[in-house]
Amino acid sequence: MIGVKKIDFQDECVDKMISLSNTSKDGIVIKSPTGSGKTIILLKYIEAYFNNFDEDTVFVWFCPGAGDLEEQSKAEMEKHMKDRVAKDLDDTLRNGFDAGDTVFINWEKVNNANKKAMTESEHKNLIDQIAKAHRAGLKFVIIVDEEHAYNTSKSQAVINEFNSKLIIRVSATAKKNNKFEWIEIDERDVINAQLITKALYINEGVTAGHITNENELLLKLADEKRKAIRDEYKNIGVDINPLVLIQFPDKSKDLIESIEKILNDMGYSYENKALAKWMSDKSDKINLDEIKAKNGEQQFLLMKQAVATGWNCTRAKILVKLRENMSEDFQIQTIGRIRRMPESHFYNKELLDNCYLYTFDEDYKESVKAELFSAYSVKRIKLKDKCKVFSIQKENRDQDVAGLGDAEVFRRIKKFMTDKYHLTAPTKNKPMFEAGKYDVTDKIKYDVKTGKEVLTSGLLKETNTVVLTKDVKTHYDGLDFKQTTDMLKSELKTDYSTASRVLKKLFYGMKNGGKLLKLTTTEYYAFVINNRDLLKHDFREAMSQIVVDPSFKVAPKTSEFKIPEEDLFLYDDSIEDVNVLLSNAYEDYTTDCFIKGLRSKPERVFERYCEKTDRIEWVYKNGDKGAEYFSIVYYDGMMNQCLFYPDYIIKMKDNSVWIIETKGGESDSGSDENIDKYAEKKFNALKEYAKHHHINFGFVRNKNVDDEPKLFLNNTEYIEEMTDNWECIENFF
Repeated sequence: MIGVKKIDFQDECVDKMISLSNTSKDGIVIKSPTGSGKTIILLKYIEAYFNNFDEDTVFVWFCPGAGDLEEQSKAEMEKHMKDRVAKDLDDTLRNGFDAGDTVFINWEKVNNANKKAMTESEHKNLIDQIAKAHRAGLKFVIIVDEEHAYNTSKSQAVINEFNSKLIIRVSATAKKNNKFEWIEIDERDVINAQLITKALYINEGVTAGHITNENELLLKLADEKRKAIRDEYKNIGVDINPLVLIQFPDKSKDLIESIEKILNDMGYSYENKALAKWMSDKSDKINLDEIKAKNGEQQFLLMKQAVATGWNCTRAKILVKLRENMSEDFQIQTIGRIRRMPESHFYNKELLDNCYLYTFDEDYKESVKAELFSAYSVKRIKLKDKCKVFSIQKENRDQDVAGLGDAEVFRRIKKFMTDKYHLTAPTKNKPMFEAGKYDVTDKIKYDVKTGKEVLTSGLLKETNTVVLTKDVKTHYDGLDFKQTTDMLKSELKTDYSTASRVLKKLFYGMKNGGKLLKLTTTEYYAFVINNRDLLKHDFREAMSQIVVDPSFKVAPKTSEFKIPEEDLFLYDDSIEDVNVLLSNAYEDYTTDCFIKGLRSKPERVFERYCEKTDRIEWVYKNGDKGAEYFSIVYYDGMMNQCLFYPDYIIKMKDNSVWIIETKGGESDSGSDENIDKYAEKKFNALKEYAKHHHINFGFVRNKNVDDEPKLFLNNTEYIEEMTDNWECIENFF
């Protein structure tokens, strides 16, 4: 390839890809860190493929919709492979596919039914051109760039149209898949090749203390760092103007306007070309000409989260990640935007050989984990004929049944907190709340992470923390306050207005009225925002402990439940030694559905146990929400009807029926958040249902005995401790 630097790990990756190109598997998955030059790797592979294999091949290269990545990749090919033909989708719709082509396609043009990017005639024409290519004896190799973003059934349907001989999937967050060969590039090799920075500094210069405005602080720190980097480049005679990326959440109009004002006050505006803007809306782009030039005049770029994938500007050295609420997470893929070395080598200057992140986000996560259908595959399986005749009564909520009102919610929460924290009078309760780890002050507090990470994956680990405080500004902090109230309403099982009134009656104002604290407006805002997690925990615990008044209960509505004849299951392609569970109600139900994090250990142990028990006819794994699944009604502490979806329905060979709910065992106990506060209420509701319908029931938990997980069942009275009421499951099954 013309003018391409030889880099060992890239060439080794290409060699592995060539050696695997005739694989019997569906293709190759490559985990390639951002900044590793995956475009060059893929171009080198295309060149090597044509040199080693059939010339009657067409490469189809799918790129993400945001960032114009297909245009960038096509331009790279035209630059480095002048003797090869690079096409876009429009070229292909007009002229079809030819041997030796590489066609670059933006996913959004073929995969977005809502935006109608392709007309029906264009879509039909593409299918016709594919069929014409097959008739001419052409073979397709598919490249899926940033594959994590489009690992869906809709995307797979598009890929299937090509009937390709090989699929190459590439992403910085790729996941192992047993159907594909696996290649992983170590991020340390990319650092050693001097393609990406040595390390990432997080919130450098942030020190404990009082601040006026969090966004102004972050922007000023970023600007100081930008100026220092610019001066260092000048000192060594390098003409690079460092760029600060300011990333916003997707819903952020007011926030954008406030940042524009701060930057204008600092001397950076659209008018003087120091400020640029690139949002997901194509009409909302300002000063983007020559922004990728190493000496481009833009110094700050405002951008949305949605356009972060696939966009490269090597002079970007600093990222300011802004947030709109206290609980927002930072998606670590964005770090790739600032990790590239602008000239693909180190300068042996600490300031220039690293990159810098400024953010008040609380957690750093891989976004691919957030979307289950992106992280795992989906399969549709069919019900066995012998299970189709089974039916049972399910319970449904009665929409006309209302729970308790404000006054009763207030009374019950107040009693719980008074008992727990030994409260007396609102003027004397502050020390008791503080002893319970509550923060009672008129300042908002931030726990800000700081540190230095070499590997991007290190962001998922612990960093240092400094505490900052800020005066309350009700207009500015109103969104955080509202979002906290919205979160708490879910714990109270009520609406926003009721939750807001209950919070005020408990903590706000100078009049007594049975309050627990008498807080001023600023104290009240700070109390709710700072203590959001403690309030959530206490409200949840209070709701679970309230005894349900039997006289208030209304009989739930009922309907017939039949097991769905088809259902979708997530499965993990990376699981090895996959077995079919013959006891399951569905055909081809396999152990690769046992996804850790989605399927609990008791579920996995229980299903394996059922597979070995010859008394069982079949086992049905129930869904956890939805009208098509089996449900039972129970009452929460505010007398709202809630739906409970037991984990399993089991038909025994003697025709008896069991309904089973699995719970974490003693060996799985961890943080309080993992304990089901409503377990006893669900247990009693299931017990009552089983008695009424003359069937068997039980809660099942696992407990390690001699380092082996053993199952225990309880169908008498619920207790959390696994003592006398929990019997060995062999006594029942």
